[in-house]
Amino acid sequence: MNTILTTLNAKYIHTNLALRYLKGAALPEFNPIIAEYTIKDPAFNIVSDLFQKKPDIVGFSCYIWNIEETIHVIKMLKTVCPNVKILLGGPEVSYDSHHWLRRIEEVDFIVMGEGETSFKQLLRHLNGEIALEDVPGICYLEDGKVRIHAQAPKIDLRELPSPFRFEEDLPHLSKRIQYIETSRGCPFSCQFCLSSIEVGVRYFNREKIKEDIRFLMNNGARTIKFVDRTFNISRSYAMEMFQFLIDEHQPGVVFQFEITADIMRPEVIQFLNDNAPVGLFRFEIGVQSTNDLTNTLVQRRQNFEKLKRTVTMVKEGGKIDQHLDLIAGLPEEDYTSFRQTFNDVFTMRPEELQLGFLKLLRGTGLRLEAEKFGYTYVDLSPYEIFSNNVLTFDDIVRIKHAEDVLEKYWNAHRMDHTIEYLVTTVFETPFDFFQNFGTYWETKGWSRIGHQLEDLFQRLLEFLDTVDNADLQIIQSLMQLDYLKAQQFQPRKLWWKERPSEEQQKAIYNALRENPEIAGEEFANFKLSEKELFKHTLVIPHHLDYHNFTKGKIIQKHGYLLTYFRHGQAPYFATIHSL
Repeated sequence: MNTILTTLNAKYIHTNLALRYLKGAALPEFNPIIAEYTIKDPAFNIVSDLFQKKPDIVGFSCYIWNIEETIHVIKMLKTVCPNVKILLGGPEVSYDSHHWLRRIEEVDFIVMGEGETSFKQLLRHLNGEIALEDVPGICYLEDGKVRIHAQAPKIDLRELPSPFRFEEDLPHLSKRIQYIETSRGCPFSCQFCLSSIEVGVRYFNREKIKEDIRFLMNNGARTIKFVDRTFNISRSYAMEMFQFLIDEHQPGVVFQFEITADIMRPEVIQFLNDNAPVGLFRFEIGVQSTNDLTNTLVQRRQNFEKLKRTVTMVKEGGKIDQHLDLIAGLPEEDYTSFRQTFNDVFTMRPEELQLGFLKLLRGTGLRLEAEKFGYTYVDLSPYEIFSNNVLTFDDIVRIKHAEDVLEKYWNAHRMDHTIEYLVTTVFETPFDFFQNFGTYWETKGWSRIGHQLEDLFQRLLEFLDTVDNADLQIIQSLMQLDYLKAQQFQPRKLWWKERPSEEQQKAIYNALRENPEIAGEEFANFKLSEKELFKHTLVIPHHLDYHNFTKGKIIQKHGYLLTYFRHGQAPYFATIHSL
């Protein structure tokens, strides 16, 4: 009985942990083949590959990001392999299963919820070993009626075999994100999230998890992401794992966690600030909203002051990057309230701020109450909303404009100094900058064309030329610093127009040869030859005093910016005001 476990990942670098747990649970009686594709792969190519494997059973792992593409594959596969049994599992089909059975007539069985026990028992049934009635946690059509079997008892996670020891995975460990699960379930009840449905939190065996992490690192894994919904719900457990990862990590490995920030104790953060190597850990923190009424309506318990304390302490420690999430479209959060939420969170200057839009997922409480809050939404995955009783579609579209430039200009960290100046000095609030620029970006049609790095600078400058109180000389000087600090070599093409004349440039270089101290004592100590001076430095007109800028002061002063490009090191900057 040739069984294939497959899915369409969002990207090649992703791996599907669920398939590997199912394979491990099926062994040794059954040995399914894992075949992963991406949503960008042509359906015909996927079907051709599956066909050549001559399957008797194909199980698909289904999510909001791949269900529509998966349906295309299933229909084509059933055409060329009419006798193959099609199984579905995963969060997208575990709820409203009757809908999927009737929509996709090619499906034979859906495995609902936690699948390890159900999948193996279903294989035993299909192999003629047990009756269908003895298979728990599945649903199917029988004589046109939906049949649903009760769930199996919760699995003892401590007994599950490792999903990481399959020989065919070893060549790919260094090329893909490796996901690891140390617990299942969530202690919270957020009504927009599927994790709220399972009551309680269960843990895997700690020592087995540590052995898996050692194995992954020893075999080349570089990015290991914990998929626990709240990694730090148990302080003692989190501390033990943090200590283990600090003690035994290997160079170049990064660990990512989803944490609940407002329950993290200051002493835990201080421990990480004191002991964690820079870049070893990355935190993902769901804020979603700072509106108290909104959080109450979605049953989300959150102490924003404690969350802010955690994020601020972590940021001040300088060891851990933080990714914070917001959701636009939650109940009773209108445009003005969301603007406030955004500004509340941006004040903490997270390394990455993701602005998402509410999706009414099947199985969630908020989908069941959609009518109460006046939601209109797309009834195909990913079920994103159009509007609700306090947020219009126009509001949603405008916020999407802000999200677009937030990704390009803040999360990409291409011009941090410039953005910091704009959101604190030029615009009333950070949100106003991203919103106004995003709307301008859309009206210019730039969202429909590509861009080079230089385009991002030029387009921002073009937008700011329309802003009344924007000092373009200061702003362009900050943009030049942001642009040049990312360069290892002197750029061949500059995006700004202002240049020193040939006579000015000659005078500056003559002065630098005769007296390099005019660019600072550190520059003089480089002892550059005349050839090195011309090859590795750039001089441009500039309108900021760089010395004061390094002390956090923006002082306008006309002169020249000298940049010395040092391969493998950050460029050296100095301003020259007189020769």
